[in-house]
Order: sequence, then structure tokens, then C-alpha cells
Amino acid sequence: MFDKILIANRGEIACRVIKTARKMGIKTVAVYSDADRHALHVSMADEAIHIGPPPANQSYIVIDRIMEAIRQSGAQAVHPGYGFLSENRLFAEALEKAGVAFIGPPASAIEAMGDKITSKKLAAEAGVSTVPGYMGLIADADEAVKISQQIGYPVMIKASAGGGGKGMRIAWSDQEAREGFQSSKNEAANSFGDDRIFIEKFVTQPRHIEIQVLADTHGTCLYLGERECSIQRRNQKVIEEAPSPFLDAATRRAMGEQACALARAVGYTSAGTVEFIVDGDRNFYFLEMNTRLQVEHPVTELITGIDLVEQMIRVAAGEKLSFGQTDVKLNGWAMESRLYAEDPYRNFLPSIGRLTRYRPPAESAHDAAVVRNDTGVYEGGEISMYYDPMIAKLCTWAPTRDQAIEEMRTALDAFEVEGIGHNLPFLSAVMDHPRFCSGNITTAFIAEEYPDGFGGVSLPKEELRRVAAAAAAMFRVAEIRRARISGTMDNHERTVGTEWVVVVQGERFRIAIDADRQGSTIRFAEGDSHRVTSDWTPGQSLARLEIDGEPLVLKVGKSPNGYRIRTRGADIKVAVYTPRQAELAALMPEKLPPDTSKFLLCPMPGLIVTIDVEEGQEVQEGQALCVVEAMKMQNILRAEKKGIVASIKAGPGDSLAVDEVIMEFE
Repeated sequence: MFDKILIANRGEIACRVIKTARKMGIKTVAVYSDADRHALHVSMADEAIHIGPPPANQSYIVIDRIMEAIRQSGAQAVHPGYGFLSENRLFAEALEKAGVAFIGPPASAIEAMGDKITSKKLAAEAGVSTVPGYMGLIADADEAVKISQQIGYPVMIKASAGGGGKGMRIAWSDQEAREGFQSSKNEAANSFGDDRIFIEKFVTQPRHIEIQVLADTHGTCLYLGERECSIQRRNQKVIEEAPSPFLDAATRRAMGEQACALARAVGYTSAGTVEFIVDGDRNFYFLEMNTRLQVEHPVTELITGIDLVEQMIRVAAGEKLSFGQTDVKLNGWAMESRLYAEDPYRNFLPSIGRLTRYRPPAESAHDAAVVRNDTGVYEGGEISMYYDPMIAKLCTWAPTRDQAIEEMRTALDAFEVEGIGHNLPFLSAVMDHPRFCSGNITTAFIAEEYPDGFGGVSLPKEELRRVAAAAAAMFRVAEIRRARISGTMDNHERTVGTEWVVVVQGERFRIAIDADRQGSTIRFAEGDSHRVTSDWTPGQSLARLEIDGEPLVLKVGKSPNGYRIRTRGADIKVAVYTPRQAELAALMPEKLPPDTSKFLLCPMPGLIVTIDVEEGQEVQEGQALCVVEAMKMQNILRAEKKGIVASIKAGPGDSLAVDEVIMEFE
């Protein structure tokens, strides 16, 4: 077994590998760029070596810099994580030449499967079902349009060397094919240094289901069940689960056997994933093979009890797998929610900045439930524009799917993040969505259920009453504290009333509070009541309460006459008034937001790549105005309506903050 391994990666996956290596008694070496000098993975590792400037193409994906770090540290093996150099054949070959073990598959398998065009041909030869498409290289946008017409819209335009949703577009028309080809080509060049593009038929109403395989160097190849990864936006996974609520045992076995057949055909060893598109009749088609550890591997670990990172290390050290296919049992259900530094209210555009508050729910494991959080950040740390926006993977396990979802709901409510835009509200909304809860999901779920983008959550009236009862009980506790302080200072007693009006999400509730040492009974004017108990004290940002014996977790911030409360994806202001204050508050005029309709504002911190219009030009609704790049993704900003460009305030190469003006219209 190895004494020391180097992790050629950063963030949460570097931290994840370090944890397993530490458990195995193996020392670890971290690498870091200037931007990651104070990163969590650097402090966790036994050693850390600087490898260059912040851009990944000047540090993390420069093979010579990683090789130099290996020489400096004396590491015997390298775990590449995912992304960066994890599927780079030249890196695997450089390690082999240097006599350093690669904790991953052979370079030949990476070459065969890492190229999507080649992999589809090999999959077909191995008897794996494949999607119709054009596997040759495409010279330019005109040819891309011609091929798309021949295949028939919709089509998927993809980077041959791609992954993680980078360099991928769906086109429904000639115009979208032309634009998508160029955007995919640019992203592929920036992310992978390889701008080759191919096109295939886009299967409508598809599910994205993948099979985890694990193979050693002694001829054994196993499949460890499947993961359902259909909840995606911009072709990047957001929520994953294992097993899939859609597969039956026969389909699972057939997919697993085909995945292993493909792995054997290319001499694959280590952990890998074969991804499939599955239609409504459970017909499945090969999508690609990822010759690395997957981001969503924790859900497989939670239902199988197998540490995939440990097995990768053991396989790389030449050991045989200590179990067979019949030993692989799927136990319970696991969910994974990816926490991204992005703004769900702005079409999930990336967000950067400092984490002024970062408090994940406590990790726990027992027979009835597991909470796990794989992360690479910490409170006070910086979310950089140079790398992927994912900052954590929150996972839950329980004996059943419904229970795993409920555990995830509670864990998301307890996750505190401040200082950046993040997608926690959206993740909570999905967990409560009837279609998700039923398991009736496809890769079009977000587009279909949120066609106009995510606008937040409006809680049903029954839940509003629970929130109102909780807020009233909390407000009473705060008022008692204020009364005691005031009484001490003014040398007289202040009394706290029992009748209040709670205003939440446009609803007004008249209530009376009957308190005792164990809690409060909140009586509504309509005659019903709720019993509230909690150990919350004023100033705490997280309140764990019970309403009639049922748990309720609230993120709490102070606001005038009440609180800003976030729960189950809703972000709401709750005002608690005396009856007289409520009468006066109802007379106050509503403050309207400023009119920004004449401006194109930068929706996220990013770099202007192109300006596609000129001052004085008339533009039509939907016309491309400019391209902004952030966190390795290019975003086309379009005109919302017909108009004339009055002035352009920014140009290519400019770095803009969120809401900075790009151009103004007449």
C-alpha cells in the first residue's frame, strides 16, 4: 500500500480524498493556486505545494506543474478527483513514465472512453445500445446546422472531450444550432483545451440514469447499482439519488451488465461510470463513460456501504476486490443536493464573494438516518470566479425514499449560508414538489416546472399558520427579554401583551398567546390553536421548534417589527404587531423597486466576451446582445423586447460586478 498520495485537485473532492486516505493511514499532499492559498484542502493535507496563478490553465491542468509537485513531495500515487486532469490521457501516461501510480483507469481506457465520438463507436461494437447521431468531426457552424437538419431537431451539441455540462447545448432550430455550436466550441476550448464538437439526437422526456462500475486489475468488474441524475439545469446535475425510482430489477441488471461489458472491452480498471439516457418505456441508450470518480458518488456509497475512494486506492495498489457481484446489496435510499454558488432568482447564474456565514447541518449516522456533507469551503472563505461554483454536496440516507426526502428537507432548512447567492431555496422547493416526490421526473423537470425561472416559494396557508405561530412565540420571548432590560434600566416593570397580529406573505393572523414554562399555546381568532415549544433564544440565527409535536426549522434574521424567516425554500418577512400597530401599518404606502427596464444589467460577476450590437442599432426580442463568461460557462444575454441601443457602457475584456450596466436602451 502507498505511504503518500498527491491529490491533483481542489475543493470538496480534494477534502473527500484526504478523509479516506487519512482513514487508511496514508499521508496526503495538496496542490494549490494563488487563489486557493487558504483553501480548506490545503489545511487538511499533510503537505501542500503551490502550483501557479488562479486560472486552472495556468495551474491545476498544467501537467508539468503537477509532475514537479510530485517530485518535490515524493508521492507514490496521484488521485485526480474529477474535472481538471482526471480524464487526461497525457497525464496518466506522464505518471506511468515517472513510475507513479495513477489512482484511476489505464491511459488506454481514458483515451478510448474520454473521447465521446470514439466511445460511442466502441460502445456499439461492445453491444451497448447507443443514441443516433453524427460521430464525425464538425468543421464549422454551417456544417453543424446541416447535420442537425439531417438528424432532426432537437439535437444535442456536445464537446467531444467534455464533461460536467461544459460545452453542451440543446438546439431546437437552425439558429440555436449555429449559436450553440460556437458557444460549445468556445467553452470546450477554454475548459478542456480541445474544441472538437459532435451532434446527436436529443431524446425527449429522458431520464439520466448512470451505472457505477468498479474493476480491479485481476479481471473482476462489478456494477454497484444506479444513480438517478435527472434533475439538471444547463445539462449539469443538481440533485441525484440512488437507487432510481424508475428502474426495475431486470432493467438494472441489463444496464449493469452492459456497463461491465463496455468496461471489459476497453480494459477498464478502477471506479468509473457509464451514463445512459432512459425513455419512458425503460429503453436505455449509452450516453458516455466517465473514466473517473463521479461528483455524485456519495449516494452510491450510502446505499452500498462501499467507500469508492478506498477501493480506487486499493485497485491502484494492485489489490484484488474483496467482494463479488452477489455481495453488492442496495440498502435504503440516498439523496444528494448540490449546493452551488449561484443565484436561482437570476436563472441560476454564478455568484462569487465571501462566505460571511457557512454553517452546514451537523453530520450524523445511525440506523434510521444519515446526514453527510462533502465540502471544500469554510466560513470566511472566498468563492472564486476561477473555478466550478459547487461548494458542497449535502447527502441524506434513510430506509425509504420518502424518509430520505424528509431528512433532506430538514437538513436543507438547517443549512446556513450568507454572503453569496446560493441555490438552497431551489433545492428545498424541489424536495417539496409533488412531481419530484412521486418520482415522475425527467431531465426536462426544471425547464417544465419553472419555465419562467425560479421565482421563490409561496408557502401554503397551513404552513403559513405554523410559521406565524412560531414567529409569535419567538417574538414574545424577545419582548420579555427587552422588557426585563428596560425594567432594570428604567426602574419600573414593562408588561408584554398577549394579543398580537402576525403578517406573513400577505396573510394577517390575529392571535393570542397563552405561555407557560414548557412553551406557548398560540390561539388564532378563527378558533384553532398550535402548541409551540423551542429552546430558541433571541440572536440565534437558527431556530429549531416543534409545532404540535412536528419539527420546524427556521433560519431567522431580525427585521423591523419581526423577522426575515427562511424555511422550505421560502424567504419571507414576518411582522408581529400589537393590534394598534397593525392598524397603523396597514396605512403605510408600499415602496416600489426602481425601474431598470431601460438597462441591460450584468446578471452575475463575470467577464464580457463579446458585444454583439452597436449604439443606435435596433434590436428585436430574443436577439443576442452580448456574451458574459463566469465560472467557465458562457452566457448569452438577449433582448427582452424590441428597442434601440442608446449607449454601450462596457466592452470585451471588462470584468463586471452583478447589476453593473452593460448597455442602455432608448
